[in-house]
Amino acid sequence: MPEASEQAPQAKTYNVELGGRTFSIETGKYAKQVSGSVWVRYGDTVVLATAQASPTPIQADFLPLTVEFEERHYAVGRIPGSFLRRETRPGERAILSARLTDRPIRPLFPKGFRHEVQVILTVLSADQENTPDILGPVAASAALSLSDIPWDGPIACVRVGRIDGLFVLNPTAQQLMSSSLDLLVAGSKDAIIMVEAGASEIDEDLLVQALEFAHKGMQPLIQLQERMRSELGRPKFSYSLPEKLSEEAFQQLADSALRSGLAKVLTTASKGERSEALEAFAEELVNAFVPPRPDGSVDEAKRKLYFAAFDDVVKQELRRLVLEDSRRADGRGPVEVRPIWIEVDVLPRAHGSAIFSRGETQVLGTVTLGTGRDEQIVDDLGLDSSDPFLVHYNFPPYSTGEVKRLRGSSRREIGHGNLAKRALKQVLPSNEDFPYTIRVVGDVLESNGSSSMATICAGCLALMDAGVPIKKPVAGVAMGLVKEGEKTVVLTDILGLEDALGDMDFKVAGTKDGVTALQMDIKIKGLSSETLRSALMQARDARLLILDKMASVLKAPRSIMKPQVPRIVTIKVPVEKIGAVIGPGGKNVRALEELGVEVDIQQDGTIRIFSANSEAAELARNRVLEVTQEAKVGDIYDATVTRVTTFGAFLSLFSGKEGLLHISQIAEGRVERVEDHLKVGDVLKVKINRIDDQGRIDLVRPELEGKLPPRRPQARR
Repeated sequence: MPEASEQAPQAKTYNVELGGRTFSIETGKYAKQVSGSVWVRYGDTVVLATAQASPTPIQADFLPLTVEFEERHYAVGRIPGSFLRRETRPGERAILSARLTDRPIRPLFPKGFRHEVQVILTVLSADQENTPDILGPVAASAALSLSDIPWDGPIACVRVGRIDGLFVLNPTAQQLMSSSLDLLVAGSKDAIIMVEAGASEIDEDLLVQALEFAHKGMQPLIQLQERMRSELGRPKFSYSLPEKLSEEAFQQLADSALRSGLAKVLTTASKGERSEALEAFAEELVNAFVPPRPDGSVDEAKRKLYFAAFDDVVKQELRRLVLEDSRRADGRGPVEVRPIWIEVDVLPRAHGSAIFSRGETQVLGTVTLGTGRDEQIVDDLGLDSSDPFLVHYNFPPYSTGEVKRLRGSSRREIGHGNLAKRALKQVLPSNEDFPYTIRVVGDVLESNGSSSMATICAGCLALMDAGVPIKKPVAGVAMGLVKEGEKTVVLTDILGLEDALGDMDFKVAGTKDGVTALQMDIKIKGLSSETLRSALMQARDARLLILDKMASVLKAPRSIMKPQVPRIVTIKVPVEKIGAVIGPGGKNVRALEELGVEVDIQQDGTIRIFSANSEAAELARNRVLEVTQEAKVGDIYDATVTRVTTFGAFLSLFSGKEGLLHISQIAEGRVERVEDHLKVGDVLKVKINRIDDQGRIDLVRPELEGKLPPRRPQARR
């Protein structure tokens, strides 16, 4: 416990055992001016969470919630490595952790709530065993529950691993390294709200069991927060909802829209045509209800109310079409996958490339193979490491026919890239078998839903086109949900419209044998295990269909890589020889790189030579071997005469090593003068006969063995 002069008067700590370790939440001691704050500790990992809402609402048609995940390098006793030597923009892991908190808390705010809400999570201590990402949702939930902000929590988040066939609740970072499953689940008392997973081809039934295990395991955290709220929670402030049409006016608008053929407009197959038709339909309908005044002016406030109400009518009708008629906006049934076309090897200079189109969603996947120097250095609160596998997802505005400024990678792009990375990473060859740094890029060229899953398909095809020996192909599909009361319909391969107006976005990726990645977000208060099971099995059927389509174009990784791909030559040398390879001040390495190669030297003596020119790579390999090889008795060399003496000739075996061929071993019969048989520059085959305790090498000619008297060791002159 920290030392203190006296206990803070309002401080109170709540503890619960979770995964064999104490999970504690303290409040009333730190950051007391904010609406809600908690100090959460798990092992030696500490996160401070604060929640604050603006006093007045803003004019917006969305929930203005921001979640920030701040990593402090002092949490691991480290000074930031940037030029400024202070924390700057959040790294990729911090962004993913912020999303992990945002996604489960967002659907629990009241519909129509427009006060700005800011949740800040600050990692103050990290023991590198209990990862701070799973503390974020719990800490945010506790802070919101204690605050005066209207919110329908609490929730909790846990991680589930699978080690030696058994589920493990909140495995440590060390345990996770040997786990075949990394499953993050957030949920409420009654249901699961969010799922994020990477797995080694886990079976769908087993995955449902893991989800149930997670939901049961998080209940003590939820009960703890309920007790905190009942004892210390502040009353929630009252808020006003945006103005809406009256029920009577809304029904009149809905009836008029349906009579005028809204269903026909909504089931226009093309996204562009549907959007244009819907916009024209809405304009005509609203003009009928809000005509211009006699002076030609327009009541813009009233028109805005009618347009907002029309959006609700559209949502209501789309959901009715699915639930009652089993009809979707593009004419498909609930389980149908959109038409797919695929093209590979589309870019002449890329190491691997593919186009994957599904309906009106199209992704260009590319693969670049690099050297060990291209690995990404990971600078966060985890252990020092580098990553040889990179996946980047780009979502330019032209993919949806829009004009927007390009401002770097968004949180969504980073999240989708990480999901694709989880899915593909499971089937990569080991770094020992394929020692390349691999970069996969998914550029979304068209988007109408499921672009992250199309990125997985395009990325997998590009890997195979590049000749990366993946274990199995991977495909992904996004599932949706429409739920009204007891009636539930799961939708396969959802459109953007179905994502926006439905109740679930459930992305599932995997091979023919199991799931490798999973991500689920919902807009309702939770889902039952049976609904999750149904969605997983429906996704499996779609995944197998997509894998068949991919196999019809490219069945397996190419056996030969393209000419522009750098070749790798791997050599293992004794650790004590590394210095000789590098040379004084790196002289030898620079000389090798002048040949047109890259040299990567590992601490264990593994040396990798990269070059697009196979002859240059082979020449560099020979030079390394010359510097590092050791002479052994019995080895045979094509050696060059370097010196001739009265007692024999010295021959160069390899760089820095000479041996003596005694005059008695030069030829059959008596040799009077060495010069009569050998001269400097001659090349002949010799064999190492002996190596004395001073490292001096005695040679014989292998073709004369048995024809000459055996060579006896003599003192060298």
